[in-house]
Amino acid sequence: MPLLSGAEAILKSLELHGVETIFGLPGGQLDHFFDAIYQTQGRIRLIHSRHEQGAAYMAYGYARSTGKVGCYTVVPGPGVLNTTAALCTAYACNAPVLCITGQIPSQGIGTGRGYLHEIPDQLGVMKKLTKWASRIEKPDQTPELVQQAFSQLLNGRSRPVELEMAMDVMGQKQEVELLNPENVEAPEPDPDLIEEASKILGKAKNPLIVVGGGAQDASEEVLRIAELLQAPVTFFRNGKGVLDDRHYLSQSFPQGNRLWIDADVVLAIGTRLKYQQMYWGLDDELKILRIDIDPVEINRIASPAVGIVADAKKALSMLITANEKNKLKRNSRKKELTNLKTEFTHLFEKKIGPQYQYLKVIREELPEDGIFVDEVTQVGFASWYAFPTYKSRHFISAGYQGTLGYGFATSLGVQAANPGKKVISISGDGGFLFNLQEMSTAVQYQLNVVAIVFNDGKYANVQRQQKEWFEGHIIASDLHNPDFVKLAESFGMFSTRVHSPIELKGVLRTALKSDQPALIEVKLDKDFPTPWPFILSSHTRESK
Repeated sequence: MPLLSGAEAILKSLELHGVETIFGLPGGQLDHFFDAIYQTQGRIRLIHSRHEQGAAYMAYGYARSTGKVGCYTVVPGPGVLNTTAALCTAYACNAPVLCITGQIPSQGIGTGRGYLHEIPDQLGVMKKLTKWASRIEKPDQTPELVQQAFSQLLNGRSRPVELEMAMDVMGQKQEVELLNPENVEAPEPDPDLIEEASKILGKAKNPLIVVGGGAQDASEEVLRIAELLQAPVTFFRNGKGVLDDRHYLSQSFPQGNRLWIDADVVLAIGTRLKYQQMYWGLDDELKILRIDIDPVEINRIASPAVGIVADAKKALSMLITANEKNKLKRNSRKKELTNLKTEFTHLFEKKIGPQYQYLKVIREELPEDGIFVDEVTQVGFASWYAFPTYKSRHFISAGYQGTLGYGFATSLGVQAANPGKKVISISGDGGFLFNLQEMSTAVQYQLNVVAIVFNDGKYANVQRQQKEWFEGHIIASDLHNPDFVKLAESFGMFSTRVHSPIELKGVLRTALKSDQPALIEVKLDKDFPTPWPFILSSHTRESK
């Protein structure tokens, strides 16, 4: 067995589990760990951020855009606490993010003596915020605990996990027996439930499919079952790209709301189905069939007619076979559903014209395999339903967590994980300033993201609500901004300002061809129309 320090044991174990990139920020409790990264001689790429939150969001972007584990490392106490917004985002969006954090000297943990970066019960805090967390007490425990961490990350429902090691343990040496990764084992679908679901679908007159983030790796199977059933496929943020938006069966969120009223059977795949069940309504005429790897999620809001606990790809493969045996034949719904897409395109142009025109330009200029990272901003909200996505994992969102300012740093992780693809990040002027320091990281590591910043001088969504709810009172929602173009140029980025979608088109094309990161400020002189009526749709059926 090799004689390894605690830090070396972590790095060796991470390498065996396929980790190639670590995002992080150095500090006293991580000195041994960063030296161990140096000793890998480039086998593990280190990308250091300018703020701990940035490192964690980069790991999130890496994970969301690949399905692989995104790894970051930070010091304990304020360091790891600075990353908790990103951990919450990863938890909300089921992203496999691994946090490696240091600790104060082992003899001081729990004493309250006031060591640098000491906080009460750090491990307890992390256990509350992640799927699983543990402390490595000795170097020879490392392989087993890293193995457990990856088992938690990759088996069942993916969510972030944390491992910590005290600074002195990182420097201690022991003989360490390294362990290979365990196999990822998804639960086998119950064949009786598959058959039951197949029979219900076979009799359905107006089936509808709803997909979420849990279906991102089952695109082929979703397309096949949708074509067999001639069932439209609808989705919200995390389900975008499962089915190519150009296919007539692919129907955006508000179109799904329209289809919900006439559906008699809904097949929900890897989705919380929250909006549909809580807001669109349920009644006795609607049968819900659910496929989800998390048995808790299947019954969280309402119990379905059939609940299949399984990996989406496995379950759908069996369901396809069952439906093919039934020799199901259905008339094409291409004309009907193409007309529905056209109707909503016209509605988008009419109701959210300014946002829609900017999104149209971005879609036209972003290559087919390019990746779009949204934000908590007016164009971002509209993108949830009005930005066509062609491939799985090519639309990145913060999901229900809605973490303002997550987007730019996340896009750098996306770019690091996908060096051959073009990545566009959109932000509002408010959210962009949350992580603007990561422009330094973008330039230093040549992460050639194109950041589009929509500048209207306000937290627009907050201010709209203030005007509507509080008699026009404006309360802390006006913003004083820097000159974004000069700011980006000072970091060494290509930068320019535009005032319209037409101006954006040519500039964006140039920026995407550039070999450096870019920032394009879109200067807005009037408010965007509200994007919310297409999201906050009314009930279409009576709730129980």
